[in-house]
Amino acid sequence: QERLVESGGDLVQPGGSLRLSCATSARVLSRYAVAWHRQAPGKQRELVARAASSGLTNYADSVKGRFTISRDNVTNTVYLQMNNLKPEDTGIYYCNIPAFGDLYWGQGTQVTVSS
Repeated sequence: QERLVESGGDLVQPGGSLRLSCATSARVLSRYAVAWHRQAPGKQRELVARAASSGLTNYADSVKGRFTISRDNVTNTVYLQMNNLKPEDTGIYYCNIPAFGDLYWGQGTQVTVSS
């Protein structure tokens, strides 16, 4: 059983910033890519950003230039820095380990972008 615990979600105004955290284990960070996904109300869950164990990152087109995913091997945490937030970024944000498909998901953290 792999541990994934998200935090950092909040209510923020358009144009604001948030940093989400996904706490996991050293074993996960040393071996696997970790991804952030989000699910907006009434929509399917979508991939937002992914960070490989090599450091390679990729992003959904809708967040490129605004979001940054990073891995901290000291705190065993994967961060998602979100800048210039838009109302369409609203949703529950989850992290997971793509190598295991849908086997491991965190509980999610709510991000609401609204004035």
